[in-house]
Amino acid sequence: MSQVKADARGPGTAVRARPMSPHLQVWRWHVTMAASIATRVSGGALYVGLLIVVGLALSLAAGPGAYTAFAGVLGSPIGLLVLFGITVANFYHLAAGVRHLAFDSGKGFLPTTANITAWLCFGFAIVAGIAVFALALMTRS
Repeated sequence: MSQVKADARGPGTAVRARPMSPHLQVWRWHVTMAASIATRVSGGALYVGLLIVVGLALSLAAGPGAYTAFAGVLGSPIGLLVLFGITVANFYHLAAGVRHLAFDSGKGFLPTTANITAWLCFGFAIVAGIAVFALALMTRS
C-alpha cells in the first residue's frame, strides 16, 4: 500500500505516507515489555523515596517532636506499605541496572535470555524486598 500525498516541496512531488506508530493496544504484552516499563516506574518511585529521606532529615533537624511525628507516619500501615514499595522498587531498579550493564556489553539479547533475566529481576526484587522487611520488622523495637 503505497499511498501518495502532496508535499510542500512543490507541485508534482510526492511522498509516501508513513505508517502510524503502533499503540500499546496493538502489542501483545510480554515480560520484557513489562520489565522496560517497570524500570521507568521504579526509577520514579526512587524519587519518592528520596523525598522521604529528605523529610526524614528535615524532621531530625526540627527536633525530637517532629521526628517522632514523622516516624509515626512511616510506621503506620500505609507508611509501611509505601516503604515496602520503595524497597522493592530499589531492588528492582538495581537488578534492572545490572541487566542493562549486560546489554551494554552485548550479552543477553536472545529472546529467551532476555525473558529469563526479566523474570529474575522481578523475582529478585520481590524476594529481597520481603527479606529486608522481614529483618526490619524482626528488629523493630
